[in-house]
Amino acid sequence: MISTKSTARPPFAALRELARKKSQVEHCDLCGLTVAEEHTHLIEPVTGRLVCCCDACAILFSSGQSPKYRFVPRQVRYWPHFRMTDAQWDDLHIPISLAYFLHSTPANRVLAMYPSPAGPMESLLTLESWSDLVADNPPLGRLEPDVEALLVNRMGEAREYYVAPIDECYKLVGLIRANWRGLSGGAEVWERIGLFFGDLKAKSGFIRGGDHA
Repeated sequence: MISTKSTARPPFAALRELARKKSQVEHCDLCGLTVAEEHTHLIEPVTGRLVCCCDACAILFSSGQSPKYRFVPRQVRYWPHFRMTDAQWDDLHIPISLAYFLHSTPANRVLAMYPSPAGPMESLLTLESWSDLVADNPPLGRLEPDVEALLVNRMGEAREYYVAPIDECYKLVGLIRANWRGLSGGAEVWERIGLFFGDLKAKSGFIRGGDHA
């Protein structure tokens, strides 16, 4: 007699799976309403903490009058004519070919950040370096403090520059932190990074010449 092994899952396994799926449902951190996977965020500039937000609560903070939270915009803009030389990039001493730059109001300066397996890391950015970039790319001077960043991808032959909401930068940091393996990161993390930027470009508007589209 040939014995067979049942492939049916025990009932408790199904319940655990259902509970796990329910626990992954996201809610507005302000009112508790369920929000979609793609939803609005607020940021607390002092701590850098993102807050999930439903559309109704987002309206309350979109005016920028809140002393605690700032509204994070949704629009991403690809900047095909951004000007940055290899020498300017090398002067930033960023050990990975990815970075984002934003003006922090708590720090009262522009920060140069890059993703790492340990989370976001800061690299030295002198006022002169940033002033040179702004002179070559005037829209940089109009980035919204705390919530908009210049996101740079210089992996391999790529020279991609975006004006991106800060939650997209956090998403990239989280992706690398969750998927990095060993010293080099492993093939999977680099594939995921490529997909991230592919999706980002697909949903982007454009900055044409010196002006926002």
